[in-house]
Amino acid sequence: MAVEGEQGTTARGEALIELHDVRKEFGDVTAVDGIDFRIERGEFFSLVGPSGCGKTTTLRMISGFETPTDGDVVIDGRDMRGVPPDARDTNLVFQHLSLFPHMTVGENVAYGLKKRGLDADEVSAGESEAEVRRRKVETYLELVDLGGYEDRDPTELSGGQQQRVALARALVNEPSVLLLDEPLSSLDRKLRKQMQVELRRIHEQTQGAFFYVTHDQEVAMTLSDRLAVMNEGQLEQVGTPEEIYREPATPFVADFIGDTNLLDGRAVREDGRTVVAVGGRDGIRFAPDEQVAEGDVTVSLRPEDVSLVEDGAASERATDGGATFEGEVAERYFQGDQTNYVVDVGDGLELSVVMQGRSERVERGDRAAFRFDDGAPVVFD
Repeated sequence: MAVEGEQGTTARGEALIELHDVRKEFGDVTAVDGIDFRIERGEFFSLVGPSGCGKTTTLRMISGFETPTDGDVVIDGRDMRGVPPDARDTNLVFQHLSLFPHMTVGENVAYGLKKRGLDADEVSAGESEAEVRRRKVETYLELVDLGGYEDRDPTELSGGQQQRVALARALVNEPSVLLLDEPLSSLDRKLRKQMQVELRRIHEQTQGAFFYVTHDQEVAMTLSDRLAVMNEGQLEQVGTPEEIYREPATPFVADFIGDTNLLDGRAVREDGRTVVAVGGRDGIRFAPDEQVAEGDVTVSLRPEDVSLVEDGAASERATDGGATFEGEVAERYFQGDQTNYVVDVGDGLELSVVMQGRSERVERGDRAAFRFDDGAPVVFD
C-alpha cells in the first residue's frame, strides 16, 4: 500500500484476498461456518453483522492470529496456511489503539519501520535508514492530516487524533491490505462521522485494500465499495451498499441493514396476477414486481418508501399500481431532518413510516391515508 502518486495505479478487479470454504471451530462451538468471499485490490470491503456472529474471528484468520479449522485463506495468490502474522502483507488497526505512551507521535508511527527494517530499494544512495524513516513518517502523518505532530505526546491528543496516529502507524509499512477491527466504536457520534470521512479520503489516496469489520451498519454502508453481511457464522449476502439495501437476499439482511417493516403475508393468484396481502383479509394488498410463488411470504417494506396521501384521497385505491391504506398515528417522533411515525393499520398490524424534511404534519391520534409503490416491498417466499 503506497500513497497515491508514489507508484503506479492499482489494478481493480484483481483478487487480493480470497477465502475458500473457511471454517473455524472452538471446541464444540462453530464460530465461522464455511464462508467464501474475495476482496479486490484497492477495494474498501466491510464485514458487518451482530456481535458474536464471527466477524472478528474471520479478520483474525486473515491476519494470522487464528488458524482455520478447514478451508483456505489466500493473500495475493499465496496460501496462508502456516504463514505467521508478521510474514503476511497485512497490518491491523485494533478497536483499542494501544499507542505507546512513552513514545512521541513520530516514534509511534516509526515503530513498525524500525521493527521490520527497510528493504534495500527503499533507501536511496546517500540516505541513511533514519532519514528514510523520518521521511516516511512525515508523509503518512501528512496523509492523516497530522503533519507537524511528530514530537507531540500521544496522550495529549484527542480521541480522533489518536485514531489517526494509529492509522498512520499501520499504513507506514505500506501493507497490501489494512485490517480494521471496529476502530471507530469508542468515538462519539459526531467524531465517528468525521473519522468516516477521513477514512474514505485516506483509502482513496492509497493503493491497497481496506478490510473493515464492524457491527455498525451506517459505517459499513457509508464507507464500503462492497460489504458482506454475516450472521451466526455464515454469510447472508455480499454486494454493494445499494444492492444490500434495496435487494436484500434474506429477511435477516433486510432487518439488519437499515430500518424496515418485516411483515407476514400471503401470496395468491387473482385475475392472472400475483397479489400479496399482509394484515389479514382487510389489510394491505399489493402486486409485487418480481415473481412470487403462492403461499406464505415475508415482506420487507422500508419506512421511507411509504408516503402520506393528500387529503381527500383516503378512500381511493391507486389505479396506477401500488397500495393505499389507512391507519391511526399511534406514535410520532420528531428528529429534525425527519419525522418517524408508528401507524396502527388494525388487526394488530403496525407500520413504521418516515417522512423526510418539512412534510405535511400529522399528529398522534390522527387518522390518515398512506401509500407505497408496488415495487417498493421486497418479498421473500
